[in-house]
Amino acid sequence: MSQIRRALLSVSDKTGIVPFASALHRMGIQLLSTGGTARLLQEADIPVTPVEQVTGFPEMLEGRVKTLHPAIHAGILADRRKPEHLQALREAGIEPIDLVCVNLYPFESTVARPDVSLDEAIENIDIGGPTMVRAAAKNHESVVIVVDPADYDAVVEEMRASGGGVSLETRRRLAAKAFAHTAFYDAQIASYLRQQFTPENLLPQELTVALRKAQDLRYGENPHQQAAFYRVPGFSEPSIATARQLHGKELSYNNLLDCDAALELVKEFAHDRPTCVIIKHTNPCGVAVADMLPDAVERARLADPVSAFGGIMALNRPVDAATAEKITAPNTFFECLIAPAFTEDALPILTEKKKWGANLRLLEVGALTAPQEGWTLRGLTGSVLVQTRDVLLLQHPHTPAGQTPHTLQALTVVTARQPTDAELEQLLFAWKVVKHVKSNAIVLARDWVVVGVGAGQMNRVQSVRLAAEAAGERAKGAVLASDAFFPFPDNVEVAAAAGVTAIIQPGGSVKDQEVIAAADRLGVAMVFTGMRHFRH
Repeated sequence: MSQIRRALLSVSDKTGIVPFASALHRMGIQLLSTGGTARLLQEADIPVTPVEQVTGFPEMLEGRVKTLHPAIHAGILADRRKPEHLQALREAGIEPIDLVCVNLYPFESTVARPDVSLDEAIENIDIGGPTMVRAAAKNHESVVIVVDPADYDAVVEEMRASGGGVSLETRRRLAAKAFAHTAFYDAQIASYLRQQFTPENLLPQELTVALRKAQDLRYGENPHQQAAFYRVPGFSEPSIATARQLHGKELSYNNLLDCDAALELVKEFAHDRPTCVIIKHTNPCGVAVADMLPDAVERARLADPVSAFGGIMALNRPVDAATAEKITAPNTFFECLIAPAFTEDALPILTEKKKWGANLRLLEVGALTAPQEGWTLRGLTGSVLVQTRDVLLLQHPHTPAGQTPHTLQALTVVTARQPTDAELEQLLFAWKVVKHVKSNAIVLARDWVVVGVGAGQMNRVQSVRLAAEAAGERAKGAVLASDAFFPFPDNVEVAAAAGVTAIIQPGGSVKDQEVIAAADRLGVAMVFTGMRHFRH
């Protein structure tokens, strides 16, 4: 374990750098530094040698060139195990650099500002910093690389304990972290420039994704699986990634999946009347719209109280005391509650309930917006699927301007009977919900309440049967939404037998005419959307 004698410190994030530099100085280590870092250390009365004294050149090009010089990079890259490398340094009059402490220009925070210009973003692409980090990490057998202020204390303690050295095990760990640091940084730059220069290329040949760990999870879907929760930097749309947890124990892997499903569905109603969504195992088991939020909560829960117990609830309006009372009524229990905000008088009602208040997680997500365009990732074994988000919606002819979806799709009435205005309203409501049900997906709705759901079945008619069974008598006068076309007329026949009066479905089956004929024979109105909403 060789002793560290010379260190280069050049950091954008100056958290903890003064105590770290002071500790190194007290161990007799010569400190080199650049720009703002050098000035900060000098102000703290820590002796430091400016890099330009080592290179013999001043900073150039408004600071773009400071450390890109053989006197720096040869000192970092020389492999101390090779006599010829050390001889080359002596002949060039270059001293080795044994520790490099560098973190990079604040590109992430710069481009997160809504007013940032392209020129400013590009100026915050670090060149010298990543070069030094990669050089030191490559040569970790000889050089210690530190990119994270959280590692300062551990490095100092190890140096003190060993008489000024750092073990190979620690060097390797820090080197791996350093390469992850520069890869993460470059991925953010690539993502930003792709959005700026080629926004039409949603699925490029090489796709880089930057993810930052938000927390380790106790386990994954099952206790024997390890898991962690990662966020995409700079993502600002209301989401579980941007939510603030106000109360309750740590969210589990399955909680996060269900919370995401609940929030994504309730965002479909971001600009609608008060809406309550209840999710169980990523499928909706209760959805209701009402004039008052407490009523929406009660109607959604009573749609399927057995499934709702222990579920995840999401609301499109702030939770007040009256709504909190409904949520915590007798014989209820929810794992998580997601809402734009919570009033002060609602919080005690939600959190101090004797039996289960302490276990309720409260997630505040801010004002809701409709789902935005972008893409989603889905992991397979040894690979990843990438697709654009499913943001298409149907638009009612009288939809207010603030509720206009991303793409207008026209409904086509294919039966002899036209749906009534009331049926059309319920069809569009059910269509929003079925988009978020696992395929094969069927939703029955009546009076702005989802009264039956059939999800994830291997054949569509079984989903219809399950939805009708769940609805019971409430199926009479209900409408039905199907995420994909009906392959056979039996779906219509089962629905009509249960009392369904109108159906919305994509169309496109080779047996469409038989399906339409069955609807006409049974007096069921049917509309085609021309698009499907598979969710596997």
